[in-house]
Amino acid sequence: MPRFHFSVSQRYALALISVLVLTAAGGIFWYKRAMANASYGPAGSPTSAPADDAQNGTGILLGLARDAMHDGRLVAPAGSNAYEFYLSVLQLEPQNPTAQEALRESFPRAAVEIEHTINTFDLEEARREIDLLREFDSNNFTLALLSGKLSAARNIATKQHEAEAERIQQANADNAARM
Repeated sequence: MPRFHFSVSQRYALALISVLVLTAAGGIFWYKRAMANASYGPAGSPTSAPADDAQNGTGILLGLARDAMHDGRLVAPAGSNAYEFYLSVLQLEPQNPTAQEALRESFPRAAVEIEHTINTFDLEEARREIDLLREFDSNNFTLALLSGKLSAARNIATKQHEAEAERIQQANADNAARM
């Protein structure tokens, strides 16, 4: 019986030692990371804080934009797409070459996606996406073509709705005449 208690207490001791070693390793890692972050710049420097915040925000937005591109979220969904993230980078840093190049290179693919959105008659979303591209390059001829196609799709949708309404009215009139 005493041997059993000894082996149980040994297991608890081993578990306790393991937890202590992991805690110490975590503390050392945290301390080294805190020291590395503190050594990047002089603490309390008032002139570097806004620039650091802008750089940090730009880096975060560029990372989000890259992730969105990788996930195929070029212009949709609203609020979580690469174009909006890159445009936000340009608001922080108007001359950011990474954002400008990414927007310029992805413009043709974005136009194809918008055309697909128009073809599926998601017209409000297509309008939002065209406006998004217009924020980057308002003089691009492709946007004029897409706007024309959107207008034509709206006319088609309006005529389809009118024809459907007329068909329903005719069916109601026929039903009323039978009664």
